[in-house]
Amino acid sequence: MMQKALRHLSILLLPVILLLSSCAFADNETDNGDALTLCAGNVYIRFQKLWDLLAETYPEIELDFISYTGSNATGYSWTQMQADDISDIFITSQILDKDLARERLVDLSGYPFIGALSNAVLNQVSIDGGIYLLPTDYSMYGIFYNKTLMEENNWQIPTDFAELEALCGKIQEAGLLPGIAGTMLTGDPFSAVFNLAKTDWLTTPEGINWERDFLAGDAAAEGRWEHTMDYVQRYIDIGMFHTDPEDRNDPTILLDYLGNRKAVFCTTVQTLNITELPDTGDKLGMMPFLSEDGSKNIYMYSPTCYIGLSKRLTEPGNEKKLEDAIKLLSLIYSPQGQAAFIDDLTPCVMSVLDSVSLSEDALIYDARQALGEGRAFMMTYAHWDNILTDIGQAYKDWFRGENGMDGPKCIARMDELCQAWLDSPEQLYFCESTADFTLAQTAELIGKALGAAAGADAAMIPLGEFHDGADSKSCVTGKLYAGKINVDTVATISPSNDGEYAVMTMTGAEAKALAEAGFDPEGNGNPFPYVLAGGETLQDNVNYKIAFLKGGYTRETADRYLAEIHPGSLRTILRVWLEEQRRVSPDQNTREQ
Repeated sequence: MMQKALRHLSILLLPVILLLSSCAFADNETDNGDALTLCAGNVYIRFQKLWDLLAETYPEIELDFISYTGSNATGYSWTQMQADDISDIFITSQILDKDLARERLVDLSGYPFIGALSNAVLNQVSIDGGIYLLPTDYSMYGIFYNKTLMEENNWQIPTDFAELEALCGKIQEAGLLPGIAGTMLTGDPFSAVFNLAKTDWLTTPEGINWERDFLAGDAAAEGRWEHTMDYVQRYIDIGMFHTDPEDRNDPTILLDYLGNRKAVFCTTVQTLNITELPDTGDKLGMMPFLSEDGSKNIYMYSPTCYIGLSKRLTEPGNEKKLEDAIKLLSLIYSPQGQAAFIDDLTPCVMSVLDSVSLSEDALIYDARQALGEGRAFMMTYAHWDNILTDIGQAYKDWFRGENGMDGPKCIARMDELCQAWLDSPEQLYFCESTADFTLAQTAELIGKALGAAAGADAAMIPLGEFHDGADSKSCVTGKLYAGKINVDTVATISPSNDGEYAVMTMTGAEAKALAEAGFDPEGNGNPFPYVLAGGETLQDNVNYKIAFLKGGYTRETADRYLAEIHPGSLRTILRVWLEEQRRVSPDQNTREQ
């Protein structure tokens, strides 16, 4: 189950965003004594105010930020945990393995700052009575509506489907669309359908067991989803799930349809930074997803990220680091810390503290009440991501009346996609790493794969390291660990910038000089290191073909050495090459005969 959990997370979830300022930093391979290490994914802005506050409050605390800009940040965080190689401050967007979290992380339940968090939040993350990962905050999701337009027409917020159906009739009589649904990302229609299922059976013990069994291939959608699909069809029939013909992004469709009073409701997975529409000044509201009889009207939530502490901080000799880490968490879960990343521009984001109050006219006031009353549930994403996009496409076709799709066909499509995923040969382990690789050794391995595919003599691979917010998505930042390798493993070590590669011709001396100079995309004299894979065979006065990753070179280098651009995904190249190798090790790659 652990390997199946390490999937690429990119459709629904907001990224983990961190910026460390006024602190000490280190690259991916160093540990600066008492400095706390922190690997925070591939983006870095959202917590800037928090880290400024940390530097002001506890200037003695040092943080070494470890860069990761690969294509599967969540998967990599749990791969690191499985290899017992996590940073001191562990950050992830999903809790994928509770048993592993309990084994590798500090139980935070006995520390005083825990008392500031609401019981509803603590109950959501409790693992056998222990607290190992804490959400920094929650993004709350419901159905947006034009509150001003509702009030002007004396329309009341519906509390069950019958009231919603009656209201949609009045809205259509007024010449408006009842509702618009986001469709630019197929995660939106996926969530629209699953959220309605959660107003009924999917959040019950029976539903939770069904989800687990379905993803393992031990249960089917047929015979379980028919009532939900009938309910979704009724939403379609009353006009709640109109779609934008242009498939524009979620903020745009909301601003257009609700802002220009074309529609009243908007169903989308969106965290807004406004509470009123800019052109008209109309106020926005958020209502729950309605159950059929109104007995289980619910909201969805997802954390920006979870934070925990490595258990090695409790070992002798790490007392100072543990003390600093607890100070850091105490600051995050204080009113000042929460205020550092929840402000007027985050009206859909909820503090996890009990003491933080909301005014009754706040956009998420009812959503917060719902969380405390057990009427808010985690957004579905984890473990579904390999089939979520295609399931969402089927739902999107259904909403639009395209490709003959309807409720029963969507059910059949769910079963078909899940079985195809379980049967897919790409999910089989096709290679094995015999030992842990360093970052440089991982880059060397990637360079060998790229060079072979490009027909090049060597490959120039940039290594990632933290550059004060200017990290490159073309750098290798994920290490390969010992164990079996599948497509998920490939995603964790591949740069997120993908889709093509370049081949340039230069002498061996020029290649070595370029490797020595490094990759300086900003031109600021602070380059990323290069690994010249295969460079040991290059002779100074001979011309060679050198392969480069997409974006892993400057424009000046491309012009000087007449870069030839070729289409091709590194992830595909690496998977094919690893399949041929069958077994790899840091010192030598050998093919099983």
